[in-house]
Amino acid sequence: MYRTMKREEKAVYELRELYERFGYMPFKMSKFEEYDLYARNKDFLKSERVITFNDISGRLMALKPDVTLSIIKNTITQPGCVRKMHYAENVYRASGEDGFREIMQTGLECMGDVDLYDLCEVISLAAESLRIIDERYVIEISHMGIVSSLVQELNLSDEDRALVLQCVGAKNKDGIRQLCVGQNVDKIISLIDQHGRADQVMSELAPLCTNPDALKSLQELKAVTDLLDDVVKDGRLIIDFSIVNSMDYYNGIVFQGYISGLPSSVSSGGQYDKLMRRMSRDGKAVGFAIYLDQLQRLDRERRAYDVDTILLYDENADMRALSEAVRELSRKCSVSAQRALPEKMTSRRVLRFKDGGIDAND
Repeated sequence: MYRTMKREEKAVYELRELYERFGYMPFKMSKFEEYDLYARNKDFLKSERVITFNDISGRLMALKPDVTLSIIKNTITQPGCVRKMHYAENVYRASGEDGFREIMQTGLECMGDVDLYDLCEVISLAAESLRIIDERYVIEISHMGIVSSLVQELNLSDEDRALVLQCVGAKNKDGIRQLCVGQNVDKIISLIDQHGRADQVMSELAPLCTNPDALKSLQELKAVTDLLDDVVKDGRLIIDFSIVNSMDYYNGIVFQGYISGLPSSVSSGGQYDKLMRRMSRDGKAVGFAIYLDQLQRLDRERRAYDVDTILLYDENADMRALSEAVRELSRKCSVSAQRALPEKMTSRRVLRFKDGGIDAND
C-alpha cells in the first residue's frame, strides 16, 4: 500500500498521538534564542557552530541548534510534580565545512520530581516510538554513573579523564592504556567489553562495580531493566557502555535507538539532572529525541520508484471516467495521471487510459 505521507510526516502524527495518550502536553517554541544560551552551554551541543544574527534591537540571536536547552529555559517545575512535554521542532546544525542543515526532531521531556516510574516510562516510550517507525529496532543503554565512577578511580587530571571518556565511547582500549600508563585499567577495559542483551549482561557487572557510586548506579540500572521486562525479553534492550555523554551534563541512564537499514542512531536520550542545575532549575530531567531526517534517508534507500503507476491519457479522454479510474487505482497503489511520460519520474508500471477505461493490454 502506498503511503500518502512521507515516512517522517506519518511518524510525527503517530508519535504525537502516542505521547499525548500518556499525558505529555505539546510544547511550542520560537525558532530563535539569544545566542548567550548556547554560548554558556556549548559543551552540551552537538556542534559549537551556531547560526547567529542581530535582531532589530541589536541583540545577538541564534537559530536554535537544540530543543532541550530551550525547554529548560522556558519551563518552571512545581515541587512534587513533573512537567511532561512533547515537541516536533526544526533545529539547525553544522553540516560539512561551511554548510548548515535543517533537521526535524520530535521527542519528549520529563522534568521535576522525576522518579523511577518516570524514567522507565520515558525509556518505554522511546522503545514504542522506534517500534512505530520500524519493528526491527533496538535500544542500547548505559549508565553514566557506572562509567564516570570507574573513570574517577583513576589518578588523572580532569582533562585526561575527559579523554578517557572519549576513548570509552570509541571503544579505544589502546588509547585508555596510553593515557593511564602505570595504572590498573582492567575494570574500564572489562566495562567496554560488556555488550549484549540486558538479561544476559547484568550479572557480569557486579565484579566491576565495587565502589559505592558504581554500585548505586548498577542498582539503578538493574531497577530500570527489571521494569522494562517486555523490552528486555524481546531482546530489544542492549547494554553498551560505549554510549557516553558529557559528565558535566548527564548523570544517569543514557540510551540510543537504532532501526534496521540505518547505520547510525535515529534517537538518543537520557537523564540530565546536571544540566538542570547548571541552568538554575530545580528537580531532575529525562527525555529523548527522534531524528526524523534519518527517516528521509531510509525512504530514499527503500523506495525503488517515485510512484507505483503512471496512467497515461490523451486530450479526448472522458474526464469523469478518468477521475474514477484514478481514484480506484489509488486505493491500491500510488498513481500519477499524465498526458506524457515525465522525464525524471520513475514508476513500477505504465498504464494507458483508453475508451473510458484502463487498457487491459498494458
